Amino acid sequence: MIFAMTGLGALAVAVSYFAVGPQRFWANWLVWMLMLMSAGLGALFLVGLEHLTSARWSVPLRRTAERVAGLVVPASGAALLALFSLKVLYPWARPEAAGLPLVAAKAAWLNIPFFAARVAACAALWLWSWRMLAGDSLEQDQSRDAAVTVRARRFAPLLMAIVALTVTLAAFDWISSLEPEWYSDVIGVYLFSGMFLAGLAVVTLAVIRLIEAGRLPDVRYDHVYSLGGWLFAFTVFWSYIAFAQYLLMWYANLPEEVVWYQQRTAGPWRGVALALAVFHFVIPFFALIPRDAKGDLRRLRRVAILVLGAHFLDLYWLVFPVLGGVPLFSWPELGFACFFLGVALLWLRRAMRQGEDMPVGDPFLAEGLAFRL
Repeated sequence: MIFAMTGLGALAVAVSYFAVGPQRFWANWLVWMLMLMSAGLGALFLVGLEHLTSARWSVPLRRTAERVAGLVVPASGAALLALFSLKVLYPWARPEAAGLPLVAAKAAWLNIPFFAARVAACAALWLWSWRMLAGDSLEQDQSRDAAVTVRARRFAPLLMAIVALTVTLAAFDWISSLEPEWYSDVIGVYLFSGMFLAGLAVVTLAVIRLIEAGRLPDVRYDHVYSLGGWLFAFTVFWSYIAFAQYLLMWYANLPEEVVWYQQRTAGPWRGVALALAVFHFVIPFFALIPRDAKGDLRRLRRVAILVLGAHFLDLYWLVFPVLGGVPLFSWPELGFACFFLGVALLWLRRAMRQGEDMPVGDPFLAEGLAFRL
């Protein structure tokens, strides 16, 4: 079924380029590329954070996060292909940009060769980081070498720097420069908060699937509760950053800043903005407030799916207004959803068959299994 969905999605994606035009095609591609990047890089950040803090509770769940982090591979490929969108979606990549003073002043940064070099460098860093953490962890299953864990801990601070740099670059390059006269200092943190939340949501869904399949028999309520706590915390963090960015621009009331929000909070886009507030904050926040809710598998599954849908809506709200007019939801968007979700599910299905379901070579696995709140 997944193969059929992916194939039909690929056909719809190909037809959409000619049926609805390259602008809408590349806008959809950009949103889904950022979606894949969010899930993979968010999970990879979770793996690095565990090593950095020497966390014990997450050791039994780390293999699942390592598998989800592998989504950086298709995301990197999608990012490289997205370079073909530059002259279609990005005003600074067109010859007439030289006549716009604010855009021309950024030409040293916003030019196609340098942009492409940054994208390639980010993709290389993601793939290298994933190989360093997930690849070595798989090999540790056989070697039982504790030095692998030591190397991962030493690499973790570097990974934090890599994520901070590359997510900020992705926010400035892929999102902010869609409207190069607009600028936000907070956009990098904004994208990171949604990215980590998306990664947590996918990891949570994968853990629940493995628990229900009987593949994580020793994982208990305490471990699942901790994942739920992270989901709750970063729901609040994303909301804080989103409101802080809006408040700062509303207070300053500078024309080149408020026009960005005016476009996204007026007319037909107002409903999308309100839906984003409800589905990205209000419902997940109140759903996870009760203590027992954070360890309830059924509720966590629903919240994680809602969070992923809300993150997609967030990326859509960031990208699609540059096309002008009303929000677009029809068969091209459905085709892209089928294709990219199919690719992600096929990748994860393959990843779930590799290695053990827990990092059995990690010297701290027993301590992680004994974790109590």
